[in-house]
Amino acid sequence: QVQLVESGGGSVQAGGSLRLSCAASGYTYSSNCMGWFRQAPGKEREGVARWHTRGGTIYYADSVKGRFTISQDNAKNIVYLQMNSLKPEDTAMYYCAVSFGSCQGEYNYWGQGTQVTVSS
Repeated sequence: QVQLVESGGGSVQAGGSLRLSCAASGYTYSSNCMGWFRQAPGKEREGVARWHTRGGTIYYADSVKGRFTISQDNAKNIVYLQMNSLKPEDTAMYYCAVSFGSCQGEYNYWGQGTQVTVSS
């Protein structure tokens, strides 16, 4: 059974940092894409960062380039999202997801989400 469990969300002032974690289990890590997404109330879901394990290709949304970093601990099957220089517009529910195909395709499993709130 595939499980993705996010943690690390919280409230922070603008300019601060948070690190989100996504613990993955129930599947092999050989070739898949791990993604971080976010959705704010009234807005569409946005792909924030994605990492394909085959080749290590990484994609970032323009809105987070230079501020967010996706990384992973293969030994622990954890994917991280380091978020620096946070802005109020980063406020959203953040989800991790796994795609067993490409990073641009459909994501097969999703976590329950962790809330990030950035105050000005």
